[in-house]
Amino acid sequence: MKINTDSFWYKDAVFYELNLRAFADGNGDGIGDFRGLADRLDYLQELGVTCIWLLPMYPSPLRDDGYDISDYFHVHPDFGTLEDFKRFVDLAHERDLRVIADLVLNHTSDQHPWFQAARASKDSPYRDFYVWSDTGQEYADARIIFLDTEASNWTYDPVAGQYFWHRFYSHQPDLNWDNPRVREEMFHVADYWLDMGIDGFRADAVPYLIEREGTNCENLPETHAILQDLRRHIDDRYPGRILLAEANQWPEDVLSYFGDPSAGRAEFHMGFHFPVMPRLYMALKKGDTTSIYDILRRTPPIPDDCQWCVFVRNHDELTLEMVTEEERQYMWEQYAPEPRMRLNLGIRRRLAPLLDNDRRKIELLNSILFTLPGSPVIYYGDEIGMGDNIWLDDRNGVRTPMQWTDGPNAGFSGAPPESLYVSVIDDPVYGYRRVNIAAQRADPDSLLNFMRRLIALRQEHPCFGRGTFELVDTGNRAVLAYRREYKGERVLALHNLTAAAQQVAVTDGSYIDLLTGESYPSARLALTPYQYLWLA
Repeated sequence: MKINTDSFWYKDAVFYELNLRAFADGNGDGIGDFRGLADRLDYLQELGVTCIWLLPMYPSPLRDDGYDISDYFHVHPDFGTLEDFKRFVDLAHERDLRVIADLVLNHTSDQHPWFQAARASKDSPYRDFYVWSDTGQEYADARIIFLDTEASNWTYDPVAGQYFWHRFYSHQPDLNWDNPRVREEMFHVADYWLDMGIDGFRADAVPYLIEREGTNCENLPETHAILQDLRRHIDDRYPGRILLAEANQWPEDVLSYFGDPSAGRAEFHMGFHFPVMPRLYMALKKGDTTSIYDILRRTPPIPDDCQWCVFVRNHDELTLEMVTEEERQYMWEQYAPEPRMRLNLGIRRRLAPLLDNDRRKIELLNSILFTLPGSPVIYYGDEIGMGDNIWLDDRNGVRTPMQWTDGPNAGFSGAPPESLYVSVIDDPVYGYRRVNIAAQRADPDSLLNFMRRLIALRQEHPCFGRGTFELVDTGNRAVLAYRREYKGERVLALHNLTAAAQQVAVTDGSYIDLLTGESYPSARLALTPYQYLWLA
């Protein structure tokens, strides 16, 4: 194993979120798998990312792309075997690539043996693994998350003769974390995969573990107590491994998910900053950075040992939960004019289509992503500007096969095209003949090579992963400006979010742009449309 032993490695990390099914097919059955991923690790090493985040890889009916788990202790047969998984982890570590996996704590599939046993009899030892009701009227203050598909958080099960609780789909019953046996079993799940060498977990849907009457059943003290126990459990047995929280909440509410490490009440090493993401798109469309400044000012300091995780797109819809209703309507109007582009309270589109395939805007948002406080996440395929297929159901439109070459099946699989789990993108703008890794590798001016340079530059300057953050008011609302500082290095990041030239005044003398090497001796800078500068 050839891995940096710095326990704060996650502060400097560049994460690569990878849909195993979509990445590379190693056995020719039309579905991505661990063999295919192992064969493509050199590409990820070349790209410069440092940690692979795997979406669910477990046995599942696949009604929610694997987040409906029916067995926590094996690999889905589509993806290979446990031996394939272990080999992949070893090969990743040999290349200085860490690996984290999704850990779904909140719920299981209704096909999980626990639930099947639970519903069969009230006397089953697994009955209390889930949350049941005779009326389905409890916890009325809890919101319904999947408004497009679910009318209630309760579903009646005729076999059980009771209602079961679910915060997500009705085929995903929530676990009863008030039951100590559930806690014991799920901690055992974590141990099982950490013993195989993975470097941590992205913990799914953590705000919803506990239910209490008269509350919204989110962010409850009992939930935090469970998560503190999980963190202690992992720290004691697996030092250097991390927990990343998926808590789609306001930043002041996410703060509690970091816990208080200095008082022995640590929870997560990292947490996603969801609210900043839609405001990047909103500010870009309006040419006004006010909403970004507001949310960043609203973001509280976090413990020194902790880190935000930031992203511009991922495997889910671009969530609009953390905006006002007026802002949500604006975002739908501007970025999702077709109903098929919308899902729940969000937008199911990839980065490049959202930004009209405008290279200037794509580079600009990535520059912001790589300079904001936190560790950035790249969603597979966004480094080459892949498109989406809005005609696929649910979120599957942003989960199409990786486009490696302009050959058959985009180089993703040797299977007959009709055997692929879903067709490759083949339209005139984003199709694999035009957008693929092989072509972009060979083009020094490609988006892929831009991303490689951006990643490498960030890695050369620890201020972006570990430094302080200070917003700068330039007096121009079209320009986003902030300083990063660490151990004597200071970088001023400037971003023009408009299609017009902008003037900004800066102090502290002359600068050199880290991206281009160009000097800026003047105290007043003229930024070209969508220009970004990393001034040191």
